[in-house]
Amino acid sequence: MTRPRGRPRSYDPAVALDQARTAFWNGGYAATSLDDLSAATGLNRPSLYGAFGDKKAMYIRALEKSRAEINSSLAQAFAPEDHLRTALTRVYEATASLYMRGDAGPRGCFLIGTAVTEAVDDADIRGLLAATLSEIDAAFEARILRAMEVGNLPGSSDAPGMARVATGVLNGMAVRARAGGDLATLRAMGASVVDLICGRAGR
Repeated sequence: MTRPRGRPRSYDPAVALDQARTAFWNGGYAATSLDDLSAATGLNRPSLYGAFGDKKAMYIRALEKSRAEINSSLAQAFAPEDHLRTALTRVYEATASLYMRGDAGPRGCFLIGTAVTEAVDDADIRGLLAATLSEIDAAFEARILRAMEVGNLPGSSDAPGMARVATGVLNGMAVRARAGGDLATLRAMGASVVDLICGRAGR
């Protein structure tokens, strides 16, 4: 009996999206073809279109997945009962390890590694990137404000400015990872910004 054409019976949307994201992560959006995505997911072109729409729709789905993962990770890391130094250290240590992973070598952050290039010409991608960065800023700012409330930081601290610096270091770590930086370098960057933010607390 001839099997019907289309997606394999073992098709799992979540797994296929992760596989597509890996292909985009390694090769970038523009350089990743539908044939690359088909090879990565095991789905033929009709199945890819049926599951995700076109290539851009697939990429947007991958961006949204990363955005949700980032927000969830920060929410878990920023436990309100911990000292700010402990919470920030947790974030940067975990991020350093994450950015060094990748089947083809250290690949940094999916958004910074792929969306920054596409954001110049694509308003949808630019909007998603900007929204994600704003959400990261807001998470840092809320945690810094909490630290000010409980006395971990002086009440005169510039929470919005510190938050943007904190986010900027995360982005810089992503670039360093893709440029061949080692884990020690990324950890040192994280430790430096933790000292910059928390050093005024009189530890």
